[in-house]
Formats: sequence, structure tokens, C-alpha cells
Amino acid sequence: MLLDRRQAGLGLLSAAGMLAPGLAWGQTGQPPAAPATPDDQPTQLQTEPDPFKHLLAPVRINKQGPFQFLIDTGANVSCISHAVAETLALPPDQPTPVHTPVGVRVRPSVLIERLDVGARTRRRVRTPIFPGLGKGIDGVLGVDWLGGQRLALDFKANRLEITRSRDEVPLLNRVIVPARRRLGQLTIVDADLGGHRISAMIDSGSQATICNTPLRDLVTAMESGRPDHQPHYQVKLETLAGEPFSGEMFYLPFLKLGGLQLGNVPTVHAETHIFELWGLKTTPAVVLGMDLLTQFQAVALDYGRSRVRFDLV
Repeated sequence: MLLDRRQAGLGLLSAAGMLAPGLAWGQTGQPPAAPATPDDQPTQLQTEPDPFKHLLAPVRINKQGPFQFLIDTGANVSCISHAVAETLALPPDQPTPVHTPVGVRVRPSVLIERLDVGARTRRRVRTPIFPGLGKGIDGVLGVDWLGGQRLALDFKANRLEITRSRDEVPLLNRVIVPARRRLGQLTIVDADLGGHRISAMIDSGSQATICNTPLRDLVTAMESGRPDHQPHYQVKLETLAGEPFSGEMFYLPFLKLGGLQLGNVPTVHAETHIFELWGLKTTPAVVLGMDLLTQFQAVALDYGRSRVRFDLV
């Protein structure tokens, strides 16, 4: 199925040509995984979208809250805001290196005795803290918390579901594509751009879809034979931690993800640290952000079976 994302992307730009803050802040070079426990129960939670299309879910810390945590499939490690850590008087733990799009930051961390997401509980969670994570965001829930489970994000119903890994079959309006795990994230393996194989990752913590330099160069070469191609725009971005960086916005003409074909996908080229961290600095790669993901009914990431499911509207 061919989908056109041009109109979806135009809404990202303000009159000043700025992308609003909200790009995912972090991956970690240390991917500790909280293993799934035998008593894990299927969990469904209502979520709330923030102004930048991120999904926020209620989380309880040491039986207090709920606090609003951003669901970030691009982060290997969960984190908490400094304000919440201070309010709850959480005991300090060892400093933790955290990788953001602009580099490595060593952050203080705290020990959470009990973290509850719906019916699921994790004990003694060591979590880095950040001074500011954006208005209304108390923390970030990364893939370290999932422990090889299945995460389904229903963007139309504003609902989150966590279940055990399971087999699924394609349907008329459902596309399932294979992936592989890389430092905790899922990378779609059957992805290409104009017949060229690329790597594609799902990042629900990023407001924008981001690509690296090899992919930008590939698009530029394709555009050289098309004098009617759309112009590129310079944009400014921020991480959730408030770190500024810049990029160049343009459109991917055709992007294929398994049996799904997308047209005119708005993308920002930014040579961020995360591509080096994931070993994708020299090969064409794109990180699919919420500007694209929210155009689907739902997206499900199965970390146990390494599959990504897209439900079409």
C-alpha cells in the first residue's frame, strides 16, 4: 500500500522554521534489560499525547503518583526528572553515562524501590535523572523496562498495551515486517529507498523522523535527475534534555518497509551521536519519529520475536 505523508510533515514547521522541542534524548551504551517475570500480566493503559505528539503514560513510583512518563522506544534506559526525584527523596546511586543525540553525558542516578506501569512491577530500578525533560514530563520509559515483551501503541485510541511476545499474522490493513535487535532497539531489516537497502528504526521519543549523512547523500543523488524536487530547509531542534542542534529538512520520495510503501516522507538530516552509537554512521539509516508513526492506527513492537506491526488507518 502506498501512503503519502507530505501534508502530515508540513505541520511540523512553525513560521520561524523551527522544529518544536521534543526529540528523544537518550540511548545508553549499556543496555541492561529488566527481564520479564513469570507473573507479568497483560497491561493496557490510557495515554495522553503531549503538544509534540509524544505519548505519556501514568507510572507509579514507590506507590506514589501517578507520574507522566514519555514512552520512548529509542531509549535503552529509562530516566526520571530531577523534580520528581527530589520530591520523592529518592536515594542517590552511582552516576550513569547516557548517550543523547549530541553526545555522552554522565548523569547522577537514583534508586527506585518499586516502579509500577499498570499491573506490571519492577523492583530496585536504577535510573538516571535529568534537570528538565519538557513541560509535563516526569520521566521517560525506555525499552530496558520491557524485558523482551511486546509493546503496542494505539495512536488513535491513545492506548498503550504491554503483553508477552506472541505470533501475529498479516491482515488486509496490517503489515508485519521483520527486524533485528541492536542495543535493545528494533531495526527493520526489509527497508529500502529507491531500490537501495537502508536501516530503519522506530523511535516514539522523537518528534521528527531523522536520517544520517549516507541516506541524505543517497536522496541528493536521486534528486539530481529531478529538477522539480522540493527544496531543503534548515531547522533547529532540541533534545528532551534541552540540548540544541540543527538539521536539514527534506522529503524521502519513496520509502519501503516490508510490504508497506510510503511516499513523500518528511525527514530531517542530522548527523547525531546516536547513529555512531548504533553502528550506523557509514550506511544509510533513518529513525522513524512520531510525525510519521502517528499517521498509523497503531504500531506494535515485539522485542521477543523481533517484529514490527503497522496497522493502517
